[in-house]
Amino acid sequence: MASGGFYGRGGRGRSILDALKQPARKPGQQEEQAQAQATAPVAPQSSDATPKPTTAPITLGRGGGLLAMMQKAQLSSQPGASAETTAPKPAGPAMPFTMPKGRGLGGMKELLQKASQGRGMPASVEASSQPSAAVTSSSSTPPQPSGAGAALSPAPPTEELSRLTIYERREAVHRSGEEGKVMPFSANHIRVKCRNSGVFQYDVKFDPVIDSKGMRIGMLNEHRPVIGQTKAFDGRLLFLPIRLPQNETVLHSVRKTDGINVTITIRLTTVVDPTQCAHLYNIVFRRIMSILDMCQVGRYYYNPHTPSQVPQYKLEVWPGYISSIKEQEGGLLLNLDASHRVLRTETVLDVMQSIAVRNPNNCQDDIVRKVIGSVVLTRYNNKTYRVDEIKWDMKPLDTFKSCSTGEEISFLDYYRKNYNITIRDAEQPLLINRPRKKREPGEREPKIEMICLVPELCYMTGLTDEMRSDFRLMKDIAVHTRVTPMQRIIAMRKFINSINTTDEARKQLENWGLELETDTIRIEGRLLKEEKIKMHRKDFMAGPEADFGREVTRSSVLVAVDLRNWIVFFTKRDTPRAVDYIQMMKTVGPQMGIQIQDPLKRDLKDDRTETFVRSLRENVNPRVQMVVVICPTSRDDRYSAIKKFCCVECPVPSQVIISKTIGNQNKLRSVTQKIALQMNCKLGGELWALEIPLKDLMIVGIDVFHDASKGKRSIAGFVASTNRTCTRWFSRVHFQVPHEELVNGLKTSLLSALRTYHEINHKLPEKILVYRDGVGDGQLKVVSEHEVKQLATCFMHFPNYEPKLSVVVVQKRINTRLFYQTGSNRVDNPPPGSVMDHTITRRDWYDFFLVSQHVRQGTVSPTHYIVVHDGSGMKADHMQRLAYKMTHMYYNWPGTVRVPAPCQYAHKLAYLVGQSIHKEPSELLSDRLFFL
Repeated sequence: MASGGFYGRGGRGRSILDALKQPARKPGQQEEQAQAQATAPVAPQSSDATPKPTTAPITLGRGGGLLAMMQKAQLSSQPGASAETTAPKPAGPAMPFTMPKGRGLGGMKELLQKASQGRGMPASVEASSQPSAAVTSSSSTPPQPSGAGAALSPAPPTEELSRLTIYERREAVHRSGEEGKVMPFSANHIRVKCRNSGVFQYDVKFDPVIDSKGMRIGMLNEHRPVIGQTKAFDGRLLFLPIRLPQNETVLHSVRKTDGINVTITIRLTTVVDPTQCAHLYNIVFRRIMSILDMCQVGRYYYNPHTPSQVPQYKLEVWPGYISSIKEQEGGLLLNLDASHRVLRTETVLDVMQSIAVRNPNNCQDDIVRKVIGSVVLTRYNNKTYRVDEIKWDMKPLDTFKSCSTGEEISFLDYYRKNYNITIRDAEQPLLINRPRKKREPGEREPKIEMICLVPELCYMTGLTDEMRSDFRLMKDIAVHTRVTPMQRIIAMRKFINSINTTDEARKQLENWGLELETDTIRIEGRLLKEEKIKMHRKDFMAGPEADFGREVTRSSVLVAVDLRNWIVFFTKRDTPRAVDYIQMMKTVGPQMGIQIQDPLKRDLKDDRTETFVRSLRENVNPRVQMVVVICPTSRDDRYSAIKKFCCVECPVPSQVIISKTIGNQNKLRSVTQKIALQMNCKLGGELWALEIPLKDLMIVGIDVFHDASKGKRSIAGFVASTNRTCTRWFSRVHFQVPHEELVNGLKTSLLSALRTYHEINHKLPEKILVYRDGVGDGQLKVVSEHEVKQLATCFMHFPNYEPKLSVVVVQKRINTRLFYQTGSNRVDNPPPGSVMDHTITRRDWYDFFLVSQHVRQGTVSPTHYIVVHDGSGMKADHMQRLAYKMTHMYYNWPGTVRVPAPCQYAHKLAYLVGQSIHKEPSELLSDRLFFL
């Protein structure tokens, strides 16, 4: 087959199109002979003969079938064409047409236009090209030929409308289960009704080209009498709720900077269905938030007028809302949730002064560490800024040029004149914020600007690490932030009512043809049955609250590892607590089936980190089963040094205990029981199990931790089951540096896990289920289209091995809430095992929500499971039931957790390595849960 030149990324498609022009080659005929035949003169034909095109016998790739169909349509439209003229013939000239260079799209459009001009567009193409009956051809359309065929010759489609004829929207994904008890639920979603048939999208071009986005918006606003008062414009695309009289509207403006005339061309590109305008409607809701006098702090909006004060900690809590419109399986829904923002009542100047009092000699370095990178709030305009720099040489007495008057004015006078604020400290340095502006297509590099802020007027936001570690402080804050399900429902109803009763806010919705229902959506969900927990000598049900801690500590564990050779390190002042702990271990261990002998005791002269590490090096040897270190206080550097030695230098399972934890005699027994269970896991033991019906199954958990101490490096934790009951786990860690794909490390880890599984079971798993945590909505397609295929390449390393692979993304940081409808107007938290798999689920993904925990305070948060690849062929019921079973298998808690156990294990592993070790743990520990 003759091949044409290769043009850019579309060379393959272009060469196929060029080959279509060449005559067919006979068997045995050389390419040079075929070309000579193509250039030879053709014998004249009779007048009634029709030129018979020749097509080369090529394999059509992407779009090839569509091209062949268009060619056939064009040929059949020629005068005198019959059915047999469209069949390929062995000889004759190729059909002449000129293709523009590129990925073949220009050729498709040219064929489409020729087909439409010759005999009218096919019904399917014409229907998709004309979004609604109200859309008419533009005034710039060339005149059509008159006669009988004029009615069948509509205007050729525009570039965007032609693209719509190629890509079609797929149907909604619906995968629901049937097992379980049906229960009435409601969710924090509100139906959005759309009265308009669609939103009209226009492409706006400026001649000459205008670089400034703000100037483009200003020029378009001058023509509101033409385009209307309601619009959404991003500098290039214009969305209107109405259709302009013509498909192409030409407007004229004058550029104020130099008086140049500017032509604005507004061209209709498509009519968007209201269900696909979620991005536009979210912009409308941001306007509504501003109309309701809400202040944006971070991503969400809060009410600064009704704060809750926490004066003992210099804090206040702002109530607010999280809103997001999305097209779900049940249509267009508004996801609405009550939110709270904790703000500090101390200013940046207060923080600077307190640091200067504590450390007068080196205060500037401490201030930089505390302030740089923090987000501050200026209450005079309720805006937030990120502090990028501190200008120590600038003061409020310095002057700058005013944008409005062009005169030099000091910061003192500026705030007094514009905000009636008197700055008291004239010697304080200024804070610098550099806005991060995105460069628009065609724009020059944005001019670097900086905003100068006065520390005295900037209030700190967020909580410090010291505040988060203060139990009393967090408890007092929780009084204001912990909201019950009924309080959430009331807050949502209040928000809807405020929109409906505020004329300007209500008009914003009406202009776009939107209307909100007055209450949250009510739907039916299911409750999965309780799971049976299997111990060594007895089985029991998990209970309605899925909490079985009491039964676990009173029964023998599934597989016990006797503790015979272990060492306990402690300081001299913690000697009494260490002795009590060892005695309690010997008491509670046999009750759980674990035999414990006396350890080797090592008391240390001080609590320095070097002392602990030196003693570990002197006493730990390969015969030691377990190392227990009792630390007098909680210190990150000491903990990291101990873990690094026990996980990297001399691999041995280790347990670090804070002295205060075992100091209370009343709680010593229960605390020691939990420590004994944890130590048994680290030694390779198994605590409990559930019935897993699937045979030859491997379950994998993946999570990612971002290591701030090493720049942008990420640590991926990988955990995989190695036995039938999913009670033993294999673990690996992969360090991901910038510009390196995470999937490369995951492939290596999966290969190692498969080899380990084969060594233990003497066969490979038939089904592999991957729970992937740490994936946002924007990465779902990357996982489904790229990572899944890359992981599947691991199976090629084993002969004749093709397991069934399924990949499930687990999301726990979501804004969806489920409520159990206990009465006509009363709601409560749904019980563990509640499943919701319709209406509020994604339209284009196979997903479901699962509530696995029992919550006594506040509102429970469901976990979102998105099946991005379903190669196992499991029923929806089995996928949901298996996810619920896995939430029971986290050995660090005798109950259910929010995510499947392998995800939680992967999180603990990645967190330990990223926070403390910063190196890959020894492979000798990979078959045990050493990271618990």
